[in-house]
Amino acid sequence: MITAAVIGCGRIADGAHLPALSKMDNVRIKYACDLIEEKAIAKKEKYPKIENVITDYHIALNDPEVDAVWVLTPNYAHYTITMDALRAGKHVFCEKPITVSYALSVEMADEAAKQGKILNIGVCNRYHKSVETLREWVAAGKFGKLYHVYCSFRSFRSIPGLGGAFTTKSQSGGGVLIDWGIHFLDLILYILGDAKIETATCDAYSEMAKDMKSYKYRGMWAEDTSDVEHGTNDVDDFITGYVRTDKSSISFNGAWAQNLDKNEMFIDFLGDKGGARLTYCGLFEFCNGETLETEHPQYDIPDMYLCEDRAFVESLETGVKNRSYIDNILESMKLLDALYQSADRKEEIRF
Repeated sequence: MITAAVIGCGRIADGAHLPALSKMDNVRIKYACDLIEEKAIAKKEKYPKIENVITDYHIALNDPEVDAVWVLTPNYAHYTITMDALRAGKHVFCEKPITVSYALSVEMADEAAKQGKILNIGVCNRYHKSVETLREWVAAGKFGKLYHVYCSFRSFRSIPGLGGAFTTKSQSGGGVLIDWGIHFLDLILYILGDAKIETATCDAYSEMAKDMKSYKYRGMWAEDTSDVEHGTNDVDDFITGYVRTDKSSISFNGAWAQNLDKNEMFIDFLGDKGGARLTYCGLFEFCNGETLETEHPQYDIPDMYLCEDRAFVESLETGVKNRSYIDNILESMKLLDALYQSADRKEEIRF
């Protein structure tokens, strides 16, 4: 039995990890922690498996019964809480992104190694059946030479929580690239066979809500955190870039907000023997370049959050590091950092 503490009781806790942990017979949720006590209390009422509500996460870290903590807070807090937890002798599951910079991410990895603890990152797409299948097909040579990958993560005027933590760089580390893009880029590097970055070029824009009070939208997720009167919007709402890796090239366009009433969330994999389009979080179609036929593989898609949480707990029980271990995610964070550096400097970043 793993005794857990969940730190942060917001959307990702409610929408992903608390439902998953509640289904796991080998996990005891001793604490739910949030600075806003009402949030934690509401989660305890919704998920009866939670035993105690706290507002100071150090209470959980000082409890010898706690084996592991789930860090589900805003991005800026990942580093401090994770480092405190590791030094307290706890294993850690930390939601994506690792933190707000590559340098701090490396420090977290080094601390996990120093303490001999498992530190997994919330890269849920690595547990999606479509992603697992595509990785297997690439490794088996079904695409032939996979020379390029293109991805689009674009939406119509959907900046989250405008003026709040999502659009405040000091808290989030960035905008659409660090929020949506990290998922796309990480799963691409993973499918390619843990590709290594060679160069990165990027342009970033923040155009759609320069005047927050006049920004128009049909819907805004995380609207309860919005503060258009007194808040900040200093992050990217559109991003475009080009990456060279040791496996293939990658290009992308991402938009929280654009003046095109389209939602496009897909990834194209282009090989000389075949190609595929993956609908994000969905199925994919494969075009066989030899038969000219298009295949539509059908399979069950398990809950990827439940899969990744089970994999983390299994690592704690066996000591075997898995695909979510921080060392396996650092290349994605290195790429994220390089893209933002390129956008700031207006130049290509080489490794």
